Formats: sequence, C-alpha cells, structure tokens
Amino acid sequence: MDDSVKLFYEALRFSLMLVSVLWIVHIYNHFTGMQLGYWGIFPRESDGLIGIVTSPLIHGSWEHLISNSAPYFVTTLIIYFFYKRVAWASFFFIYLVTGIAVWLFGRSVYHIGASGVVYGLISFIFWSGIFRRNIKSIVLALVVTILYSGYLGGIVPFKEGISWESHLLGGIVGILVAFLFKGIIEMDEEHHDPWADDSEEKEYYFSRDVFDMTLAERERAALEEQQRLAQERLAQESNPLNYDL
Repeated sequence: MDDSVKLFYEALRFSLMLVSVLWIVHIYNHFTGMQLGYWGIFPRESDGLIGIVTSPLIHGSWEHLISNSAPYFVTTLIIYFFYKRVAWASFFFIYLVTGIAVWLFGRSVYHIGASGVVYGLISFIFWSGIFRRNIKSIVLALVVTILYSGYLGGIVPFKEGISWESHLLGGIVGILVAFLFKGIIEMDEEHHDPWADDSEEKEYYFSRDVFDMTLAERERAALEEQQRLAQERLAQESNPLNYDL
C-alpha cells in the first residue's frame, strides 16, 4: 500500500475515534438522563478542574454535538495527515491548555463542548501557514479560512449561552502551538539540495563555483581561456599537414 494512502487511513481512524467518543458520551447522556453538564469547566473552583479533561466531551444538545462534530473531524484529519510529526502533541496541547485557560479566565458558569478545541485546531492550521510559509501550509490555511471564516463571530460575547471564552482562548492556544511546533519539519517539507547528491556524475555547463568567483577571478579565467585558444590556432597554422576535410 502506498505510504500516502496508508497515512490517510491512519488519519481517518484518528479522527473517527475522536468524534466517536463525543457521540458515545452524548448518547449515554441522552438515554440515561444524567446531568453531565456538571462535569464541565467551572472556572477557579477546585470542583471544576475535572472539566479540563471532560468538558470537550460533553454537549448540551444534538445540535450542539453535530455543529462541533464536522469541524472536529475535518481539522483533526488535516492535522494528522499533513502534520503527522506533531499531530498527537499539538492535539493534546490544544485540548488541555485551552481547558486550563478557560478555568483560569472564563466566566463563573459551566463551560462544555468541543468548540474551544475546534477553534484551537482551526487556529493551529491557519497560523502554521503563516509561520511555516511553504506551499502546503499556506494552501491549508486558505482552506480553513474558506471553510470556517464564519467562526470569527464566535470569539466575541454577542450571543447568550455561548462560551466565547473557550473560542477565543482556544484560538490563542492554537497560535501558540503553531509557533511552538513551526520548527518541526514534516517529511514533505524537507528541502533537497541538488548539489548534495553526488551519487552519479552530472554534466554542468558551468563550474559549480562559477557564481562564487570574484569579478577579477572571472576576468583572469577568461584571459587564460583566450590565451589557450590563441596558442591552439598558432599551432594549427604552423603545421602544414593540418587541414579540414
């Protein structure tokens, strides 16, 4: 199996696994009637610390779950497939640090849902394009901009019942993680030096160091070449048996 196809299936399993956990928790909550909302983040209260781990898994309604599931799936798939070397680390960093930031700075209400993590993942993909500045990362940044530009409205406190703090803080954490991991280069981002491959001889029109020569060195080399050609012409003229057919 081709490596890219194998990686795609790995990314697909990774994303499906994460989204499946959200759905399993919500289905359990729906059929048992338990009030899992109390497992959300309640800022600056010791009882709310558990929500740093559990709150992204809990959703208040089917609409809430569905609205988070699609971008959660797409962004984790993109990160695992295109940023394999940092996929797990970036996901868990965004997941946990966003929760910690909400616990520290959020309003004193229960915060639930995966939207803060989603904002962090979108932000990571976008800002990776800014920090890495290669074609792949820039294209991915444009993709998430087109898909999720409407999410910008979620970072301001316009709508009652929305944890805009999770959105804003998740976006900030995504920027930090993108900056933190920008130096970890993926295999398809590694640059190949054409001069470094000496496995076989290649014919070049110019010497490899021709552009490193100074002007004086180039003039001296040109003069030596003219002298050599003049000597060859002189030798041919002095030889009576030398003729062209």
